[in-house]
Amino acid sequence: MSKVDKDPYLWLEEVESEKAIEWAKSLNQLSKDELTAESGFEILEKRLLAALDSKKRIPGVTLYGEKLYNFWRDDAHPKGIWRRTSMEEYLKEDPSWETVLDLDRLSDIEGENWVWKGATIRRTDFKRCLLRLSRGGADATVIREFDLSTKSLIEDGFVLPEAKSRISWINEDTVYVGTDFGHDSMTNSGYPRLIKLWSRGQSLKDAKLTFVGKQTDVSVGAYVVHEHGHRHELIQRSTTFWTNESFIRKGTEWVRIDKPDGAEVSFFKNHILLTLRKDWVTANQTYKAGSLLASELTAYLDGKRDLSVLFSPSKRTSLDDFSSTKNCLLINVLDNVRNRLIRVRKEGDRWIQEDLNAPGLGTVSAWGVDSETSDDYWMTVTDFLTPASLYLGSLHTGDQRLIKSQPAFFATKGLKIDQMEAISKDGTRVPYFMVSKEDLALNGQNPTLLYGYGGFEISMLSSYRATTGISWLENGGVYVLANIRGGGEFGPRWHQAALKENRQRAYDDFIAIAEHLIERNVTTPGHLGIRGGSNGGLLMGNMIVQRPDLFKAVVCQVPLLDMKRFNKLLAGASWMGEYGNPDLPEEWAFLQKYSPYQLVKSAMKYPRVLFTTSTRDDRVHPGHARKMVAKMTDQGHDVLYYENMEGGHGGASDNPQRAFVEAMIHTFLWKELL
Repeated sequence: MSKVDKDPYLWLEEVESEKAIEWAKSLNQLSKDELTAESGFEILEKRLLAALDSKKRIPGVTLYGEKLYNFWRDDAHPKGIWRRTSMEEYLKEDPSWETVLDLDRLSDIEGENWVWKGATIRRTDFKRCLLRLSRGGADATVIREFDLSTKSLIEDGFVLPEAKSRISWINEDTVYVGTDFGHDSMTNSGYPRLIKLWSRGQSLKDAKLTFVGKQTDVSVGAYVVHEHGHRHELIQRSTTFWTNESFIRKGTEWVRIDKPDGAEVSFFKNHILLTLRKDWVTANQTYKAGSLLASELTAYLDGKRDLSVLFSPSKRTSLDDFSSTKNCLLINVLDNVRNRLIRVRKEGDRWIQEDLNAPGLGTVSAWGVDSETSDDYWMTVTDFLTPASLYLGSLHTGDQRLIKSQPAFFATKGLKIDQMEAISKDGTRVPYFMVSKEDLALNGQNPTLLYGYGGFEISMLSSYRATTGISWLENGGVYVLANIRGGGEFGPRWHQAALKENRQRAYDDFIAIAEHLIERNVTTPGHLGIRGGSNGGLLMGNMIVQRPDLFKAVVCQVPLLDMKRFNKLLAGASWMGEYGNPDLPEEWAFLQKYSPYQLVKSAMKYPRVLFTTSTRDDRVHPGHARKMVAKMTDQGHDVLYYENMEGGHGGASDNPQRAFVEAMIHTFLWKELL
């Protein structure tokens, strides 16, 4: 037997087992007893819930046909309502909404704990949609066809049982579907590998097989894209998390798009757009990783490589996002972790680029209202201390109109934002944001919370966090957001610098920021706490075992921790492109160096840790947190544990649950760091 087979805690990977649930409930009660009994817990929980449920939040909308749709939760609708209104009405201070679907009512009628996961509206007429409903917040969903005119479910329509399905409208009576068709129909990562053409009234088992991926792929999906009067049918085969093959339908044939295997495909009018993840060397030029390229689609498919560079990164800039209106592209650039916008349009054979002004600094997002009909765009502006504002702009006239502003949920007077840099172990400059009092005393006594993620090319940006403001900043805490490698702050190169065998660089970056805060006398290890979830939970696990001397308290949420078995649990196999394959001896050689579950030792003294997870997390297995807690407890370490019985990978399925968990986390931090 292998050492893994002898692991005494493997039973904790049994998600629905009575033994594992009772174990979790018993530890939940101990954590609740300690933390909810603290003075001020109930007041904090109520304030957080009031902010999360506030009817003055900005309702985000998406235009379908002539209606703007929004999903909304508040105290009267804890599970939420899907609603719609007109543009004219939405621009009013207090719009009137029409409820399309009441999820609380549906849950009561059907005896299910439905959690909203979105809807795919049929673009041909905007009369039908495919609802995605989750039990308890899991990634796996039930698909139900819904009539938007009668606001009712179609009992004999397109319906799929619970699975991690992919489904897309082709026309009124046909869809592409990938789901759990039975034996060997899903990848090792738990996503579809078969695509079928499914017609209305046809049994799912009789649907026509269209495409087959490999068992080792991450997933396969088919999509119909409507852009600027053009319609494209696509299949994407994700061979790893970071590589893919794309196919486009021409007549009755599927044609593979010749491109670098990590490049993402999108469209603008009659052009194909390619976003590069690695340098692309052609006969005439080398295009940098992180570039956005454009070419006329027909010419590109015919083999011509007349590529226009719409964006190319520099050392401190990266492509954050892009969107389109009827005649323009909106490119969002991160410049030293701050956003700026560029408008791009084509005149003849030339692409014209112009800066687009945005009010304020910090984090700016912009996206087209409707790429089919207008050059209008939405724009939001925010930072750590500034509630979000929503603008409606026009690329045709240049106007920007303030539409809505989110209210302030915490006092910001006397607070400031600084952007600093730490020097990592290998000499790399690593930025971070710090929010604190303007007159902060540099005496090493300040309770400080350092947050990090560092993976999957996800950028950590300045934004208004009501929960952090209410729970931490208002009471004098210092909040720090780390921009470590593994993230996307400086594009693919920043991410790829910490892949697989180089993962330690992300941890060195985080350690460097912690040490910089101590060197500057902002805080000391006795007042420094850290927080992270998912991949950030793996970061927390490594801080626990690598530098326990640096921190007093750790919040480790929905974490990966056992890197020996991560690829065997739920969606774990899909992340081998990020971390490596532990079943290969040469890759386990480096993975074992950042697998906290194997590295935790009884002889060490660790900071106190609060672990949180969810029974219904079907992305990162709750067994990671469970096993780590069981092992540390048996070794004599003082840890706290909270497992929400629902909530999925987000850890909570409604606002009351979110308020409770956040109140618990911040009560723990104040208790340990004062």
